[in-house]
Amino acid sequence: MSETRKTITRRNVLQCVPPALLIPTASWALQSKDVSPSHAHDALDLPVLAQPDLVFAFVGDFEAQRLGLSKSGSTWTGTSRGAGVKVDFAAAAQQAVVSITAPTVPVQRIQFRWKRRLAEDVLALGDAWERSYGDLEWRPLQAERVLPWYALLHSQGRTSGMGVKTGAATFAFWQADPSGISLWLDVRNGGNGVSLGNRTLKAATIVQCKGASGESAFAVTQRLCRAMAHGTQVPSSRGGLPTDVIYGSNDWYYAYGQNTLDGILRDADLVASLAPAGGIKPFTVIDDGYQDASRFPSLSKLASAIRDRNVIPGLWIRPLRAASGTPANLLLPDSRWIGTRDEQGPVAYDPTIPEALHAIVSVAAEACEWGFELIKHDFTTWELFGLWGSQMGASPARGNWHFNDRTVTNAEVVTALYRQLRATCGQDRLILGCNTVGHLSVGLFDASRTGDDVSGKEWERTRRTGVNTLAFRAPHHMTFYSVDADCVAITPDVPWSLSRQWLKAVANSGTVLLISPDPRAIGAEQKQSIREAFARCIAKPAGQPVDWIKTRTPVSWRSVEAAQNYDWTQEEGESPFPIGIQRGPD
Repeated sequence: MSETRKTITRRNVLQCVPPALLIPTASWALQSKDVSPSHAHDALDLPVLAQPDLVFAFVGDFEAQRLGLSKSGSTWTGTSRGAGVKVDFAAAAQQAVVSITAPTVPVQRIQFRWKRRLAEDVLALGDAWERSYGDLEWRPLQAERVLPWYALLHSQGRTSGMGVKTGAATFAFWQADPSGISLWLDVRNGGNGVSLGNRTLKAATIVQCKGASGESAFAVTQRLCRAMAHGTQVPSSRGGLPTDVIYGSNDWYYAYGQNTLDGILRDADLVASLAPAGGIKPFTVIDDGYQDASRFPSLSKLASAIRDRNVIPGLWIRPLRAASGTPANLLLPDSRWIGTRDEQGPVAYDPTIPEALHAIVSVAAEACEWGFELIKHDFTTWELFGLWGSQMGASPARGNWHFNDRTVTNAEVVTALYRQLRATCGQDRLILGCNTVGHLSVGLFDASRTGDDVSGKEWERTRRTGVNTLAFRAPHHMTFYSVDADCVAITPDVPWSLSRQWLKAVANSGTVLLISPDPRAIGAEQKQSIREAFARCIAKPAGQPVDWIKTRTPVSWRSVEAAQNYDWTQEEGESPFPIGIQRGPD
């Protein structure tokens, strides 16, 4: 495979809460009958609910000054320039709440440090800022490694975890090294410090979870996710549509923006013919390309035609993208971008400006008016911050810039946008986020594309990104949202022997299953496999990886019903070259 080969790729506040599943405390906190203190593994007794040993505040507009804070009870305060900075660390048995006040100085970050010796054999796993990029893995302790949102530590067959609860007002990440644990709370606005004024920011709520003897690392990760989502209402249905069974078609990985009305209806006919009789209806999601009026003269009529086939219509949108000629006072500054102009995106709206926010959500409103019942929105993180998740590292935003409203944190900007999209779409439509911050979308979005694009052109991209995100973000499924590890592309360019395994793996996981069926690659054998996969998906088998501690692309999987091994590697081996970050045409 050529190193330079190119691939075709892709791209108000919540007003009412529907009947929903409220995650009970007992589902994530081990009770005394489950494990006694004598069974605890001391090396993994995490200290993060107790007062930290050190706290630092990083203040300043762009250039940051580090200030050591002093403790008095549960409050940490600064001196000299940081005299106005106060951090309250309210510890309790099952969680600790962090609040920040800073009326006189802009604040960028708060760092907490707990001194604790960790064993040399400890392996660590973190999450990703938004989508993952084939990079999630258990790894030996690496002092500088950024572990977004949560961290799992595994040693001698036992696992413990720590995280911040979903919906935090900060971008939070952990570090773990042989001498201790750090938690960083990024409270910036754009690349600058946030101006909190006289308000107190409830920055984050910390939770932890300790595994019992014999409890798998996967089960502990699931419990930690339940702890992080505890108290947030995660709907089990929207308008009669279940949120835990989403399957059907999406045209991107065979059409790549060159979709047609006839092709969309052909996809709808296909999934309708292969869906289990009398069961939950499949979806047909129309991807980018429908904006060409010569190919799609009426989106409302197309939505009706899909529905007439007993299929639920869905539509991809890119709401932050602004048209050329949009007044500059509605736009985000170009200074948020890194790299060359060719690596930058088109102009985008600043959602902290009311007029711009109206323009953003009007894109979703129009899709709803056309009659689409699943809204998939894309590119919002990249266009907000000028970075893909894999480029963020310890700084989800870079550069000397800020939003129009400087009094809110980046995380609050994101959450307010998500809430407004939910309010616009209403409570009876499904929302699937792509290139979104999953940790901030819990309870607002029903599904999340949890990894970078797979491919209908090259299997290697699907192997690296698809299998990785399916395995490592499976613990999120139906606790945060319905996990979408991306489509199963069935095309002439990808060997059917590999696509068939990917189809089976996704179906056996019980996560979102959307196929991209190139008509040139769909024969009797493919139809039968798709029919079986759809039936399997509806059964919600909840498969999970067995060997995920040893590899980025697990080959051994199991569910309650069965175990399955896959062979993801092509006969000639796999490409050693970077696969890059994928984005659709602008």
